[in-house]
Amino acid sequence: MLRVAKLSLQKWPGRAFDALISAISGIVFALLDLLDFILCFFYRFVDGVLEENPVPCYCYHNRGKQGILDVEEEEEEEVSETLYGRRNFFRQMDLLSLKERSNGGGEGGGGGKLRSSRWSDCGCESCVSWQGKGEEKLHLVVREPSQARSIRQNVSPENVVFIHGFLSSSSFWTQTVFPYLSEATTLHFRMFALDLLGFGRSPKPSNCLYRVKEHREMIETSVIEQFRLKSFHIVAHSMGCIIALALASKYPESVKSITLVAPPYFPSNEMKQCYTPLNKLAGRKVWPPLLLVSSIMSWYEHLGRTVCFLFCRNHLIWEWIIGLITRRRDLNFLVRDMTQHTHHSAWHTMHNVICGGAKLQDKYLEVVKRAGISLRIIHGDKDQVVPVECSHNMKSKVPFADLQILNDADHNTVIVGREKSFSRDLEKFWLYSGI
Repeated sequence: MLRVAKLSLQKWPGRAFDALISAISGIVFALLDLLDFILCFFYRFVDGVLEENPVPCYCYHNRGKQGILDVEEEEEEEVSETLYGRRNFFRQMDLLSLKERSNGGGEGGGGGKLRSSRWSDCGCESCVSWQGKGEEKLHLVVREPSQARSIRQNVSPENVVFIHGFLSSSSFWTQTVFPYLSEATTLHFRMFALDLLGFGRSPKPSNCLYRVKEHREMIETSVIEQFRLKSFHIVAHSMGCIIALALASKYPESVKSITLVAPPYFPSNEMKQCYTPLNKLAGRKVWPPLLLVSSIMSWYEHLGRTVCFLFCRNHLIWEWIIGLITRRRDLNFLVRDMTQHTHHSAWHTMHNVICGGAKLQDKYLEVVKRAGISLRIIHGDKDQVVPVECSHNMKSKVPFADLQILNDADHNTVIVGREKSFSRDLEKFWLYSGI
């Protein structure tokens, strides 16, 4: 009895802290609900003045009122319920429905030629260069194998497609893997590092839903079809793992191996599957601070847009300030990539890929499992962005997958800081998968 009482006393500080955080979170998020509610009307007014055909927001309860969701019925499973079902005190009171929108059309939902960015997005040369190319393809960094070897031996190179994660770009791979590949690999392999739709230097249209479907199709057009790939390996990090599995499920006979690093996988047998990633990756809590930032950007459409307006639209100024403070001319690629997107592209990718894609992954994994594609999963045990349980769950789904849990590694240091060993492990896995 005394032992039980002692254990209860030992747990009391932790429980008190959790209760305090819960109370503070309730107050903070109630204020954020109010602020997002006010910003909704602000952006409605400004968009109406500055944009010829404003993109509707998701502040109504009724899905049918969302012009941006005007998609084919058979494709609706790829549109996440979290876009229009996020809880908000003022939305639950249905106050926003007091003001009807005048632009309820569906142009924001996609279709037709890619539409340019919005007034609140950055207009620098790097961010809008895609608009003047006249083609709807992703930005690629391609490392070709030695031409001398290909001509001399008439051997077709092996291909590897690298897919980055959320708020990242092709730089993630060109800075961490490409410089550390062995000479033998550079002779035998052709590398494709791409900027996903809406990120880096790739197109960032405002009339796109950024579903798994759109991301996969752009990779098909820009890489597989353009370079006529008959077989290829896939390497993906974080959110990119969902798109990698979608790609593999469509080309199971062409994919030779898949390497997934920190995949955000949640079993689909859970209720309200789309909300599981939202609650686990961006729960409405003020502690730790990273979770607070994630929750603001994921739960609040208009607050998130304001953050992007302040930082992404003015990223050149912030990069100059950071460079001045750190006295570094070249910023770390992780910092630079954080702002290379629009709010529209990041918002929809977060909900339609990370959340909406959660209910599609089991279908993708079944195809990978039946095809017997070599699958390797790597995760850091200190990852605070994507729980390590995600990789264990995926291993349970695909028992033959090779699961590697790295000690003292987080979401980025699972690769960053161990670039050489990571690259060597990739090379060994590609060689094994090619046998």
